Amino acid sequence: MTVKLNDIELKEYLENKYDKFANLLFIENDPISIPHTFLRKEDIEISGFIAATIAWGKRKMIINNGKRFMDLMDNSPYDFVINHKDSDLKKFNSVVHRTFSGERDMSFFIKSLKNIYQNHGGLEGILCLSDNVYDNLVSFYETFFSLPCNPNTRRHIANVASGSAGKRMNMFLRWMVRDDRRGVDFGLWKNISPSDLYIPLDVHSGRIARLLGLLTRKQDDWKAVVELTNKLKEFDDQDPVKYDFALFGVGVNEDF
Repeated sequence: MTVKLNDIELKEYLENKYDKFANLLFIENDPISIPHTFLRKEDIEISGFIAATIAWGKRKMIINNGKRFMDLMDNSPYDFVINHKDSDLKKFNSVVHRTFSGERDMSFFIKSLKNIYQNHGGLEGILCLSDNVYDNLVSFYETFFSLPCNPNTRRHIANVASGSAGKRMNMFLRWMVRDDRRGVDFGLWKNISPSDLYIPLDVHSGRIARLLGLLTRKQDDWKAVVELTNKLKEFDDQDPVKYDFALFGVGVNEDF
């Protein structure tokens, strides 16, 4: 089923839902609440990256496990990443978020993040190499896994070069790049414009986008991300991913 709205009606609908969901009340029940507990730029980046990485499943569980990971990093994620010893990683052995293993995956993430901050200008340095977000995501994947790792760990970072929608990475970029002064997204990274971002596409936002006639592709893959983002640019070419709040908010809350 598709809801028949013209472009003027679609823009009005999306703007109204964006206004409804993009506010401080959104933070408490969303994984973005994890980085909102920090003030230091690097702490926000690292905690946000971890929170976005485990952002699948029930949101309450995501938030609880995100807080647990931060507690184990002494609530100083940047200092922990830079100064940890191998023996410090043993504290993660008992922590699991769905298929994300503290012993296998979190330990590697910490080692890789240390390499990235010491040798590649940090998360911002890689993910803001150019205004081509797709190329940045490809470079990030290659750099992140430049250290030896268990093959199963690779499933936790999207490889957009293989066609993945990259929902969690695009969401993380939304958090770091957008700043609409509503207090939700951080706007920390200035070398990429919000106009360059891609929509975080998941089962919820994809379902609503197809229902509204915004997306025709059936698979939730990179081609669908490009199609939907381009359509949303017709309504706001400077900040198309702001409508993530609308599509996701409606999809999760069944507030059509």
